Amino acid sequence: MKKYLLFSACVICCYGTAADAAGKNQKTDSNDGTAHWTPGGNSTSAAAAKDRKSSRSVEKSKDEKLDVLGYRTMAGGGMMVKHTTPKTVSTLTHDYIDMQSPTSTIESLIQMVPGVVSASEGPLTTSFSTLHIRGMAQAEIGVTLEGMPAANPFTYSTYTPSLVDSENISQINVMQGSVDINSPTYNATGAEISASIRRPSDKQNFYVAASGGSYGTNKDFIRYDTGEIGHTGVRGFISGSYARSDMWRGAGDIRKWHVDAALTKSWTANSNSEIIFGFTQAAQNEWLYPSLANWKTYGMNYGLDDHYSPGDTHYQDLNGKNTGSYYGALKNHFSFGHGLSLDAEAYSVEFHGPYYYGETIPVKNGYVGAVPYKYLDNYNNLPGYDPTSSKLTGAEISDWYTLSSGVNLVGHWQHKFNTLSVSYWYSYAQEAASERFYPVSSTGQWSSKVPLTANGGVPLNEDNENALQQLNSFAVDDKMSFFNHRLTIDGGIRMAMANRQYTQDLPGVVGNNYKSIKNVFVPSPQVLINYQFNPHHQIYINGTTGYHLPAGLSSQLATYSRSTGKPASIPMSDYKPEYMITEEIGYRYSGAVMANVAGFHYNVTNHQISALSYQPGSTSTISQLINAGGLEAYGIQAEVATHPWHHVSVYASGQYMHTRNGNNIAYAGDYLATKGKQEVGAPKFSGSLGLTYNDGTWFGNFNLQYTDSQYSTLMNDQSIPHYITANLGFGRRLPKIGNISPKLKINLVNIGDAHYLSSMYGYTTNAAAQTGIVTGKKLSGSQPTYVIGSPFVVMATLSATFP
Repeated sequence: MKKYLLFSACVICCYGTAADAAGKNQKTDSNDGTAHWTPGGNSTSAAAAKDRKSSRSVEKSKDEKLDVLGYRTMAGGGMMVKHTTPKTVSTLTHDYIDMQSPTSTIESLIQMVPGVVSASEGPLTTSFSTLHIRGMAQAEIGVTLEGMPAANPFTYSTYTPSLVDSENISQINVMQGSVDINSPTYNATGAEISASIRRPSDKQNFYVAASGGSYGTNKDFIRYDTGEIGHTGVRGFISGSYARSDMWRGAGDIRKWHVDAALTKSWTANSNSEIIFGFTQAAQNEWLYPSLANWKTYGMNYGLDDHYSPGDTHYQDLNGKNTGSYYGALKNHFSFGHGLSLDAEAYSVEFHGPYYYGETIPVKNGYVGAVPYKYLDNYNNLPGYDPTSSKLTGAEISDWYTLSSGVNLVGHWQHKFNTLSVSYWYSYAQEAASERFYPVSSTGQWSSKVPLTANGGVPLNEDNENALQQLNSFAVDDKMSFFNHRLTIDGGIRMAMANRQYTQDLPGVVGNNYKSIKNVFVPSPQVLINYQFNPHHQIYINGTTGYHLPAGLSSQLATYSRSTGKPASIPMSDYKPEYMITEEIGYRYSGAVMANVAGFHYNVTNHQISALSYQPGSTSTISQLINAGGLEAYGIQAEVATHPWHHVSVYASGQYMHTRNGNNIAYAGDYLATKGKQEVGAPKFSGSLGLTYNDGTWFGNFNLQYTDSQYSTLMNDQSIPHYITANLGFGRRLPKIGNISPKLKINLVNIGDAHYLSSMYGYTTNAAAQTGIVTGKKLSGSQPTYVIGSPFVVMATLSATFP
């Protein structure tokens, strides 16, 4: 924690309490309203729009601040927004996000939403997170930021900590069970997360915040809003942040630099353009993910070593991630009159490494690709070489990048009771990855100048891949409204055509093992029906479909072991996209309280699970994509929120879900009896409770979450127990100092200091030996790995707005 930050803030806070007694604070009321669509494409309440409008006039008085407003109308402290779309959607607003820790990620923010299983790994992380929504894993969930696909286009990993600072998030929408028909995603089987950025303000101002807390965590953030530039109608903002933290378990640290920026231009009252940009550069040591045996032995202390001993692949200087990202988008909305409009967005998103890992490398009788070597070149003179050992400790540098660019066009024609939408999305993506290995000295030192080679200068490499993908997606949707818009019937279809090719350029790898080209055509129809009895009551029914293209190199080509020269993973024998059909029926109420209850059922064919495991003697992982066949699930979810009463609002959510795998899985020349087993990472019960207080001066938010036990193997022979976590945030808007509006916030994460496994990092088919169905022989198992949830963390933030 930054020195004296908490002490100084508390002194100011006490001073502010005395100032309150003198009656120096003001409050503003506003009324609730109905849902509408903002230019950013996200559903929110008219009340929020009124608050934003009124806040502009209040700013002129210099007696109030924008974030003092809105708290009176936000249901559940900003955790629930009124929707009328005939799908199940949950929304978190900036009012709620602003009360959470400034190092929160999108995944950790949505953990209170029904159907979501997610947990923070610590006070700060730059890694992609594990996530489930209604039993669908993170790779099956679409993630977009301002209409841009925000996941790796080939593996579907989401680097949300690298996308946007939480201070700049306007709202997050979670669509459980379905996907927007115009969404630019090709992995979203049955759920979608979309985030939007806070737009530039009408008035020029600076916002600065400094945070400090447990495990040496700190974050510095600054944002500058230009206001309207001249009389051009152009507004902009740019923000920058720096954050660092110690690895709370094991040795090492985390550092991240991030920039967000945007320019907006209004051409007419109904036409506008936006340019959005983001940049991240981050570095952190690697989290280690324990097996159940590791967890029982080491518990919360499982992590990297700070001292090196020969052969120690867990040494901190051998394990880490140096990652970065760039994204940019040009968004346009044009209204041509006569009910005609066009949304056009061009975007580009780039993610890059490298990662580095500790490795155990054969000095003799190893392999480069599929070609054996007798000895490593010049092995007698290699740093760290021990003549008594056949192994050498090395540092693996896995360098990679992915680039995804595209354009998404959506046209609308509204005429009388009918709205016709036609969209086209084109995406081009490429990926490249290669590996180099470097010898580690007896003291743990290594240099990236001269890589390990064999067979007369051939660099050791296990992954020398290149990938290209082109996708064309067309969608047509027609919505008809009857009885003065009380009844709407919406039908549409999306048709996606994808071409994906991989090459694996390794010695001895030829033919179909060297290059694979796949073409896929997927139609995705949907029907949505909505009936609104009156402004307070609504019922909706839908039948939707979604698809997920097979993920990663291992879906098309084999990877090769450096110890045996044989495939360590094999491609899918039946390359088909995962496909999901979902039915929902839901009821919404918006009145004295807000509530949504939905029952759902879905069937998945060609359900794909990525079995992830550590390579022997290494901290790097290898993935094997499994076609698990069919999956069926049914359940019910609900969320309810109150409007503020005496400044207090309540939020609650819950879900019950039953899942059933539909097939026995082929394994080692036999079959495992997985039919009828429960899906991995799909707890039967989950629920949350939120309590918010906000009187315009003091504010606080308490969250409690329960997650039921989860299976980690397809045979259901290993699982993690249920857990309960709670977070608390509270603070005060301090008295103004001239024109400066300061604020203090304290966040307590995992206030019960629960020691728990939050989810699975790598699934397996079976942990214990099982009997094959066909041959009756014993089939060996492998151990799943797990994510350790965040410990107790305290964060203090002092912020101020300068006009």
